[in-house]
Amino acid sequence: MTYTVGIDIGSGAVKTVLFANEGDNHKWLAKRVERIRRRDPMQLAQEGYDEVLAEAGLKPADVAYVATTGEGENVKFATGHFYSMTTHARGGVFLKPDARAVVDIGALNGRAIYIDERGKVLSYKMTSQCASGSGQFLENIARYLGVAVEEIGPLSQTAKDPEKVSSICAVLAETDVINMVSRAIPTPDILKGIHLSMASRIVKLLKVTGIKQGVALMTGGLALDTGLLAAIREEMVNEKVNVEAVNHPDSIHAGAIGAAIWGAFRHDKLASLGAKAA
Repeated sequence: MTYTVGIDIGSGAVKTVLFANEGDNHKWLAKRVERIRRRDPMQLAQEGYDEVLAEAGLKPADVAYVATTGEGENVKFATGHFYSMTTHARGGVFLKPDARAVVDIGALNGRAIYIDERGKVLSYKMTSQCASGSGQFLENIARYLGVAVEEIGPLSQTAKDPEKVSSICAVLAETDVINMVSRAIPTPDILKGIHLSMASRIVKLLKVTGIKQGVALMTGGLALDTGLLAAIREEMVNEKVNVEAVNHPDSIHAGAIGAAIWGAFRHDKLASLGAKAA
């Protein structure tokens, strides 16, 4: 039995998980997520690490591997770092074993990752960082509209006549929204229009990866936005994409989960090589 920690530092939040591993069996012991909000991500990573160990009654010496992903390559106490696309893919399969695609929608960009049953990346496609299909853009719009983040999804689903944002650029898209407000477009219709614009780009990303059917798991900070998920499902139908879009209560932890599991794999591999050398 080995213990591994996965730390995913994103643009908007730091996610930390603790796993117990034995071969191909991985047991989740503890998890933490902290929104950055102008705080030091490295400090949040340390705090998350300390908290998951304390919850499980473990000490740093008990941990075989601390794996980082996302923007966590500078975490001083980490053992190793993994590319976030591979960690989201592996974490996605852990959360949803029948997933054959992972759609990671983060604070600054989105990406669609086509995977096999083991979580191996087969192909992927990303949005640009200036795109309006991101969590930061949606949070900015919600703030401008005076809407709490947790209200976005439910409000979007009450829309009667949504108006799509025309621009891909986030700055120009915000101008579109200001114009909508000046024309007295109802808030639910604005939010649903934004969701549909984001969903259209997400579905196009998925199509480019080559996935034809199966389940696509939403991960990242916007995975639990019910309005966005509903819009993605609508766009799947409109674009005749035979893929089922789903989320998971722990979707935000997918990258950290994948890091912890890949950390366990690398630790076992290094231990095996060390034994052979001896």
